[in-house]
Amino acid sequence: MNRKTHISLLVMFLTAGVLVLAGWSSLDQQPHFHSEEDIAMFRSIAGELPSGENELFAASGNCAGCHGHDIQGVGNVTESGWDVNPTDYWRASIMANSAKDPFWQAKVTHEVAVNPDHQLILEDKCTSCHAPLGHFNAHYMGAAHYTFAEMLEDSIALDGVSCNACHQQSPEGLGDTFSGELNFSVDTVWGPFGGGEGEDPIIGQPMAAFVGFEPVFGEHVRTSEMCAGCHTLITETVDLDGEPTGGKFVEQATYHEWLNSAFAEEGNTLEAECQACHMPTLDEEVLISANYSWLPPRGPIGLHYMVGGNSFMLQMMKENIDLLGIDATEAQFDTSIYHTLDMLQNQTALLAVEEGTILNDSMEFSVHIENLAGHKFPSGYPARRAFLEFIALNESGDTLFHSGQLQEDYEVFGHNETYEPHYDVITSEEQVQIYEQVLGDVNGDVTTVLVRAATPLKDNRLVPKGFSMSHSVYDTTEIAGLALNDLNFNYEGGLEGSGTDELTYRIPLEGYEGNLDVQVRLWYQSSPPKWNEEMFAYSTPEIDLFKDLYFEQGAAPVLIDENGISVSAVYVERQKSPAAVRIYPNPTYDGRVFFETTSSVPERVEVYSLNGQLISSLNGEALRSGITLPELPGTYLIAIYLNGKVHTEKVIRL
Repeated sequence: MNRKTHISLLVMFLTAGVLVLAGWSSLDQQPHFHSEEDIAMFRSIAGELPSGENELFAASGNCAGCHGHDIQGVGNVTESGWDVNPTDYWRASIMANSAKDPFWQAKVTHEVAVNPDHQLILEDKCTSCHAPLGHFNAHYMGAAHYTFAEMLEDSIALDGVSCNACHQQSPEGLGDTFSGELNFSVDTVWGPFGGGEGEDPIIGQPMAAFVGFEPVFGEHVRTSEMCAGCHTLITETVDLDGEPTGGKFVEQATYHEWLNSAFAEEGNTLEAECQACHMPTLDEEVLISANYSWLPPRGPIGLHYMVGGNSFMLQMMKENIDLLGIDATEAQFDTSIYHTLDMLQNQTALLAVEEGTILNDSMEFSVHIENLAGHKFPSGYPARRAFLEFIALNESGDTLFHSGQLQEDYEVFGHNETYEPHYDVITSEEQVQIYEQVLGDVNGDVTTVLVRAATPLKDNRLVPKGFSMSHSVYDTTEIAGLALNDLNFNYEGGLEGSGTDELTYRIPLEGYEGNLDVQVRLWYQSSPPKWNEEMFAYSTPEIDLFKDLYFEQGAAPVLIDENGISVSAVYVERQKSPAAVRIYPNPTYDGRVFFETTSSVPERVEVYSLNGQLISSLNGEALRSGITLPELPGTYLIAIYLNGKVHTEKVIRL
């Protein structure tokens, strides 16, 4: 007899003998605890969800009897009849299917195939977030590691990020431990109700009797810190021989990105916890349990959509429910996909495009992108990318210029063999603006093997509003690559924290003088072809399965936003291109910076800190020998005055 059986029998015994327990004053008001027939009914309500328990957790099927669909239409239903039970929304989410995710399973076996000597460590770390109910129970029972093979035979582990994976998390260390280091209570579950002034107290006896956990109020369940343990992952770097280097790499840091944003600033008009978007609140009181009509209603209700941005994987799961052993229906997946697309297309980013000037025989257009999310976009797993498509059509509808064109294999035209740099100005159809994180190994080569990641070669993902390079968590949320030199990246009016990027498209007119129709689109791919190439070079049952499903479905991107304008290229006065200015080296290791121009020496150069403080100013011929930046490493703004114009650029001192 395990711990929970003892608790259940004890509570049932005590309840039968105490008529006034928790304020109940008569026999008619007492709860009915559960017969074998009751339990059988609850199991049928749970559907195919796993039931049972291990020493630390209970499976979702144990929770669904009360917190799933109420066949009597009383519990988990709004006054208008909307069924908001958490089970049915959750079961078709990425969270519910985190252990069955075919991409994740393929990637785990890929990492092991590359570094087989690290199999136990890799599988143990990966299951901590994707199969926590199996992983942490194994460690609770004294195991040193929890393996992928053990997970596949463990129905409770395959329950993914199940009910107790969140509600059993202790407030101890919350927000301070990461990379799957989580703390759980043995016999307590926390919820958002019962702690407010004048609020009805928690009536915990039914839950204690049925599933062996005591429900208590936990303020922490509504905070972003609940997400921190898994949504910041720092890996240990190994070299190409699999030897540890002692280095670390931030594989993802969504929670820290939120910290480095206006959304985490107390009193800011944008202040919001993660749950505000991913588990939106229904401002209504609802009876939150089936079978207990005498319970007081609770509100507001956090809808358990668990919505993210991975509609690609949700679609794959929907089309392969039986093959993947998923406990959800196609209709439930349709609901998850709907809310995912709604978030991507209405709450993620905005595009604007403005007409520029004609320079010689080229016309410029300015594209402005604003990140609406409370973290980087894209965020999370580093495969994810967004890219811009820019099309200019003439009066006949013929294409004059097309950057970011998607090919039949779902790769973007122009994407070079390694990775596409960040652009401030695009002048060729073979150039495409891709917002992404690119991992580099110990040799500085691109890799998609996570444990080989040693340095970010590029990270120009759109940062959230309020993001600052001087924030205390910038070391886990850094910008990398040429975006550091882009004065328009996260800057507007010279002020940092705009959460925006501005990109210029300079398209050749080739003598054309007429109307132009310009269309700009922002696309998102959660599993782009180039990322999977390295993994698909290996063969494991999991890689082979995902590869088949991937090519069968295709990696079509999701349209995030689009905008366009119609302009005339006839009457705009042509101007001469400004003199080019080059600042090098950037970054600089010793602080020395030099200038190269196509005309004369700059009249003056000024060096500023990022907060706008003037540090130094040099004039005339003294600039021929360059300048020296302050000794303190960081990013500086350099303003070059040349021929009546000002050229401004960010320069990094390492």
